[in-house]
Amino acid sequence: MQVDVQFLGAAGTVTGSKFYLDTPELKLMVDCGMFQGIKALRELNWHPLPINVQGIDLVLLTHGHLDHTGYLPRLVREGFKGEIIGTPATLAITEVILRDSARIHEEEAEKANKEGYSRHKPALPFYTSEEAERTLKLFRSVEEDQWVTASDHIKFRFRYNGHIIGSTYIELSINDRILVFSGDLGRYQDLLLDPPKQPEWADYLFVESTYGTSLHPDEEVEQQFSKLIQEVIHTRGNLLIPSFAVERLQTLIYMLWRLYRQNRIPNIPIVVDSPMGQNVLEIFERFPKSHKLPMEEYHAMCSHVNLVSSYRETWEIIDDPRPKIVIAGSGMVTGGRILTYLKQLVSLPETQVLLVGYQAEGTRGRRLLEGEPEIKIFGKYRKVNAKIHHMQSLSAHADQADLLKWLGSIKNIPEDLFLIHGEPDALEGFQLKILEALGWQAKIPKLNEAFTLWV
Repeated sequence: MQVDVQFLGAAGTVTGSKFYLDTPELKLMVDCGMFQGIKALRELNWHPLPINVQGIDLVLLTHGHLDHTGYLPRLVREGFKGEIIGTPATLAITEVILRDSARIHEEEAEKANKEGYSRHKPALPFYTSEEAERTLKLFRSVEEDQWVTASDHIKFRFRYNGHIIGSTYIELSINDRILVFSGDLGRYQDLLLDPPKQPEWADYLFVESTYGTSLHPDEEVEQQFSKLIQEVIHTRGNLLIPSFAVERLQTLIYMLWRLYRQNRIPNIPIVVDSPMGQNVLEIFERFPKSHKLPMEEYHAMCSHVNLVSSYRETWEIIDDPRPKIVIAGSGMVTGGRILTYLKQLVSLPETQVLLVGYQAEGTRGRRLLEGEPEIKIFGKYRKVNAKIHHMQSLSAHADQADLLKWLGSIKNIPEDLFLIHGEPDALEGFQLKILEALGWQAKIPKLNEAFTLWV
């Protein structure tokens, strides 16, 4: 049987994960994410996909992050009427993310039209709340480890991979040949999640390479946190932490709660200004078996922080002169409430900004990390006088050692290995490392490139 695979995203970049498989029995996609980062990538979101969207039968989701799910409402707009399938926790996360994303798209379009800083007249939302709701009606949940028959010779299952709550890698069996899509792999040591399960066989393998050339530093994270917070108190400043609403936000709250409980930091106000993050906290309560956090600890840490929902409260917090910690979305500083805080506070030398996850090329987070003297927020440039910090070891992504460990459980030599979800240097470096460590040849597909697999 001939299977054509086309790489519609996460090819030569870390965002926009979309993989289209054309088989004689089914047309399906693995993931359906938005591009983020540099303008050239973001503009790709507005281009129709170079495939027959109406002919797609299934979309399988590895996890709920925006760069793996954020294009779904556009797919529905283009005529997709099939099923969107993931684990129950993944679909719960995706529901929160799509609703929040649609709201942000609508608010940003309204703001751009009101203040006139968009070149588009009028500026339009990428998708609307109504389109997000139409998308949710196509969801179908499937439990982990359960083989699901999709057609006569095609079946699939989701397997735990420890990246975020509900996240999985996907084993797709076509004619008894196994295609493995890694999704975003998690860490073998994580505060909230168990280590990823590992595949034993893969005829064709699609592996993320975000940190393909990097090892996460062995940082004393809690010690660094404690030191940074003491400095914030001493200078009477603010510690701003742009955070991904899923997993990193919950990890940060838990770490800060532990530091306070151990008397390693004082009772400094901790503000969580992320409506989406609050919804994700509720998902942790709904799926207690999907993480390691005991429920009594969960309730204690939630009561320790100030959960903010209204935009009016955001401004009250900004005006409050007391030293404080603010955790707000988004993790790569591409949108969300963190922009309002940065707009007002990034020019102040007593402000500290802590980046805690991967910062894609072209995002504000990457520009802050690289020391740019000004960043553009809501159409205006702001001087960056704040101190910028980065804790790479708080990333939810596997590093090179984790990736090789995960690959090392596979008993056969894959016929084809495709490296995805990485920037060019990481992809090329990991390609060489795999050859050196495992003796396997790996391919680096280009955007929209197609390959034929025989199964």
